[in-house]
Amino acid sequence: MTAPIKHSDPIIVDVALGERAYDIVIGRDVLQSLGPRIAAIRPGVRTAIITDRTVARHWLAPAEASLAQAGIPSSAIVVEEGEGSKSYAGLEKVSEALIAAKIERNDLVVALGGGVVGDLAGFAAAILRRGVDFVQVPTSLLAQVDSSVGGKTGINSPQGKNLIGSFHQPVLVIADTAVLDTLSPRQFRAGYAEVAKYGLLGDEAFFTWLEKNHNDIFAGGAAREHAIATSCRAKAAIVARDERETGERALLNLGHTFGHALEAATGFSDRLFHGEGVAVGMVLAAEFSAQLGKISQGDAQRIRHHLAAVGLPTRLQDIAGFAQEGLADADALMALMAQDKKVKRGKLTFILLEAIGRAVIAPDVEPAPVRDFLQQKLAG
Repeated sequence: MTAPIKHSDPIIVDVALGERAYDIVIGRDVLQSLGPRIAAIRPGVRTAIITDRTVARHWLAPAEASLAQAGIPSSAIVVEEGEGSKSYAGLEKVSEALIAAKIERNDLVVALGGGVVGDLAGFAAAILRRGVDFVQVPTSLLAQVDSSVGGKTGINSPQGKNLIGSFHQPVLVIADTAVLDTLSPRQFRAGYAEVAKYGLLGDEAFFTWLEKNHNDIFAGGAAREHAIATSCRAKAAIVARDERETGERALLNLGHTFGHALEAATGFSDRLFHGEGVAVGMVLAAEFSAQLGKISQGDAQRIRHHLAAVGLPTRLQDIAGFAQEGLADADALMALMAQDKKVKRGKLTFILLEAIGRAVIAPDVEPAPVRDFLQQKLAG
């Protein structure tokens, strides 16, 4: 893969879904184009911006200013940051606030935030007045490369991650790479796990490029934009072929069956960010694939080495409070995986690797080998 070209103009990635197609606009300082771009596709709308307290401090005023300059009225709904807002109570708060703001079916909801805000705001828009369009303005790396694209929205149940939700595509995604400068290093690393995922599941050349260029991605600039655009193109292509995850789109869940169980075991708390759970989950998926003879132990070690090199957790023992809340109990983790959305008639479906750059869907995985594998990993 060649080095990225420095982009002065925004990169536009098309999500080709026919009449529901939309653009992902990627670049530095593209947030200022939010108002004009909305005015171009939805003249005369009113908007409600849903955001969290931390994002609001940095980016609510610029978003409101861009909308106001385009003559678009807006109101703001601010939620607490973190997975706790992706709950029944959080959904009720946001939905009632949208109704109070008199957002009508021909208006727009704007999701200004990371994955939590995007999922929550998108689901509230999907059910408000039986469906209101929304715009994603992702402010984390994870949201820019993954959760803002593809229309998956939802909230968590106490029994598992994202078990309540709907498919509801945005009408526009504005991915301003400048907003990533305000992320903590830990938040940026967590998002990077999803970037690495695209190389692992379908693009070995991209994964090799990431191994060589990850320092430049963390530093910002053209390498960062290139990585985000490559990730978005990969996801957009899969979503266009399989919008509602009846087949190929399940590949995007590489690392998520393990990862979601680990998030649930840690109470959807700051002990384990989503991307960190995915990082551990991808290593577990790679090592389980190697145990089944699908890939070499060397490839599994290469994956672990790269994720560890950027500072991501790669072992169960790396998770804060490892011995607490079921993390050291294979049966408890198996019970959480049994709630995974890909489970069919009690059989687990895993995304496994046949090579770096070639993921496969493995349906009907018997629980016993998975439990034995987890027991082995828990033993260190």
